[in-house]
Amino acid sequence: MKTDLSTRAGLGRAITLVESRRADHQAEARVLLSGIMPQTGRAQRIGITGVPGVGKSTFIEAFGTLLTGMGKKVAVLAVDPTSRRSGGSILGDKTRMAKLAADENAFIRPSPAGETLGGVSRKTRETMLLCEAAGYDVILVETVGVGQSETVVADMVDFFLVLMLPNAGDELQGIKKGVLEVADLIAVNKADIDPKAAKRAARAYEVALHIMEQADPDWAPPVQTISGFAGEGLPELWAAIELHRTKTEASGSRARRRAGQQARWLDALIQEGLADGFARDPLVATRLRAVRQGVADGQIPASAAADELLSLFFGAR
Repeated sequence: MKTDLSTRAGLGRAITLVESRRADHQAEARVLLSGIMPQTGRAQRIGITGVPGVGKSTFIEAFGTLLTGMGKKVAVLAVDPTSRRSGGSILGDKTRMAKLAADENAFIRPSPAGETLGGVSRKTRETMLLCEAAGYDVILVETVGVGQSETVVADMVDFFLVLMLPNAGDELQGIKKGVLEVADLIAVNKADIDPKAAKRAARAYEVALHIMEQADPDWAPPVQTISGFAGEGLPELWAAIELHRTKTEASGSRARRRAGQQARWLDALIQEGLADGFARDPLVATRLRAVRQGVADGQIPASAAADELLSLFFGAR
């Protein structure tokens, strides 16, 4: 199948191809992805997360519109492992970002439905490559689900943005340490509602970041106040992201970050492939139920059961 990535429709078809589970489609997708690799890697990859009610959709639309107004092409992707329960990502309803969705220099893609977090991660990474090959300058990856999706997204982007609300006292109680550890910038949204509260929250987050170990010696994560609704602080936010790129490119940490991400992705794909092959192996299938029941009943040690099944699997190779 000849794939034209020069239009949004063509890009959408290419993404549908890489998301397909059909063996022939997967073979086509591998050929397609191998062919576009020289055109990938130049975009700014930005992950975005935030607590419920933080105004993520409003922010992304305003921020994306700012960037397209600067002449940039912007893609918005979602990582939403919860979509398998509802049959589609929340982001599939483009009325959330109607203005940005209508912008010819923007592309919005929902999370693939019916996938585990690992599956969503894989498809999102491949979709990023397609968007880069299609000429998109900025890729915004939104975490919609809860749980581990924040750290998964942080491990596929160049810059991880955490949106928070002005009520710092409550927020600091619920914020996960792991999210702070991967944040490259914290933005206190809805600052237009109560500027004083937003500034107090920003100071509280600065203190919280100060006691955390700095992930990148070349970058101390700043805290800014913004308003997606009013458009306040968004140019300054983009300037901080650009400064981060300049500093990390000069030091080499950006290249190292991406190299590490690629290596971990390869490891994950190998583990995924082995697990899939194991689950499909006919010899394993003949013994798995009985062995699993023996472990559950306390009759067989789990280690012995694993050794038996793995011996069946690898012995058949």
